[in-house]
Amino acid sequence: MSPKTIDAPGTADAGAVTGAAPAPVDHAVDPRIRIRKHKALVYSLRALVLVAVLAFWEIAVNLWFDPFFYSKPSLIWKQLVTWFTDGTAQGPIWEQISITLQEAVIGFLIGAIAGVLLGILLGRARLLAEVLAPYIQAANAVPRIVLAALFIIWFGLGMSSKIATATVLVFFPVFFNAFQGAREVDRNLIDSSRILGASRLQVLRSIVVPSATSWILASLHTAFGFALIGAIVGEYTGATKGIGLLISTAQASFNSAGIYAGMVISTVLALFAELILGYLERRLLKWRPPSQSETVAV
Repeated sequence: MSPKTIDAPGTADAGAVTGAAPAPVDHAVDPRIRIRKHKALVYSLRALVLVAVLAFWEIAVNLWFDPFFYSKPSLIWKQLVTWFTDGTAQGPIWEQISITLQEAVIGFLIGAIAGVLLGILLGRARLLAEVLAPYIQAANAVPRIVLAALFIIWFGLGMSSKIATATVLVFFPVFFNAFQGAREVDRNLIDSSRILGASRLQVLRSIVVPSATSWILASLHTAFGFALIGAIVGEYTGATKGIGLLISTAQASFNSAGIYAGMVISTVLALFAELILGYLERRLLKWRPPSQSETVAV
């Protein structure tokens, strides 16, 4: 006896009863809407974390700690307002920011260009890299604070010593990334181009440099932060202007709020630089398909 189908109102779906597959339901969501929602969630959680940390800090200092030593967000904000409205003992705050930015940007450019050129050169010249490897490692092991003091002796208290410190801090991370990127080039591509008659310069320009671009750009994100650190460390060691001098002056007068205020300004500058570098990276690597980490999970 063949089974009978049931077709009555108020019962289950006829397709389910007869064993037929149910009609597919379209649950697709516009990827742009999903990305906007994800970004809104991320920014909201970031703001929540920041507010929670600042609130806990303020409450903890009021209840348990001495603000003379640990300061608190309200005192730091008051110090920032004073600097931006009344200026500092060394002059307008914008002048201090400008000096530090100039030192960091110039040191960043010099260190990045030198790191890329030497990194790619040694990445393709194996014998030269093996000869110079111990000397490069030794130079990288020298403490940067020692170099900052030495540069002040060599170049004085002006911008030159701070630029030199920033250059050194930028050079090594960019150099090692460019070196590794040049080493990781697909050998089959190089061999194929050589068979087709490409010269060494053409291989370098058309294959090696584009292949190492991702490595180089990845290092630039942290490199500018190092440039800013180098400029501030140089100013802290000895200077007549700059954010590092403000921090050093605040430390000498036991003004913990001033130390934190200088840190806040340098952090904001680094974040703005990160945004600019991220924008430039996206523009330069538009040809590259997005990686899995750059896409939002459904």
